[in-house]
Amino acid sequence: MKLRKLIGSLIIVALLALGSYWYEENGQIPPSSPSDSEIVQLVFPSDRYPETAKHIQDAIANGESAICTIDREQAENNRRLSLKGVPTKKGYDRDEWPMAMCKEGGEGADIEYISPSDNRGAGSWVGNQLEGYADGVRVEFLFQ
Repeated sequence: MKLRKLIGSLIIVALLALGSYWYEENGQIPPSSPSDSEIVQLVFPSDRYPETAKHIQDAIANGESAICTIDREQAENNRRLSLKGVPTKKGYDRDEWPMAMCKEGGEGADIEYISPSDNRGAGSWVGNQLEGYADGVRVEFLFQ
């Protein structure tokens, strides 16, 4: 019976190690529950989403936070507040930094007109990277 438990434990450890390796090799952050003081670092693929990367970097250079505290429940309200008074423009999306899903987002966010494919691709990429993290997790955006 002890041998069976030992083998089971070894299999679990191997699967966890394999999962972490897979995430790192595929440019993803392994889901976890960092402490309140810990900041998860997310390397944004500037080559894949250059307009969004430039907008975020410009916004940070102009004083916006590089840290996003995940707050999905407020995303809709933050988006409404950040885009209030910013007219739509045919052929463009209104990109916001900090993002609507960030506690730091909302009124006063930096808005830039960018191509829909870049904006939506970047949003999807970020959402996929952060889906395993709970609200309250702080994420620092870094760039390649």
